[in-house]
Amino acid sequence: MIKLDLQSKIPLYLQMEQQIIDLILLGVLKENDQLPSVRNLARELGINPNTIQKAYQDMESRGIIYSVVGRGNFVASPSAAENLKRRETMSALEKLLLDALRAGISAQELHQAVDAAFETRKEDDLQ
Repeated sequence: MIKLDLQSKIPLYLQMEQQIIDLILLGVLKENDQLPSVRNLARELGINPNTIQKAYQDMESRGIIYSVVGRGNFVASPSAAENLKRRETMSALEKLLLDALRAGISAQELHQAVDAAFETRKEDDLQ
């Protein structure tokens, strides 16, 4: 379910969060599904339970999951994960567009690249 890269420069709790969000977006984890307990997941991944707890707390503060005292952590509405992913993606896209403009890439070239990417996506979806 969750695979962590111990060699990555990305903190483990952020890797966990991203993978859980991806599982929600893919529909693997659905609204109100229970997440593994902190203790069980820490044992399974071989990492400190505090790392799991940090990820769960961060996701709860962002509305991705919710906790029920004595019962555990559960997936909130998938729309919370979708909204978060959209905001993060738009922010990253804005940075890339600024970099492209600074590199002298014209708006027309950017439009062509976007159109080509969407056209490729349509072709992939049809196959």
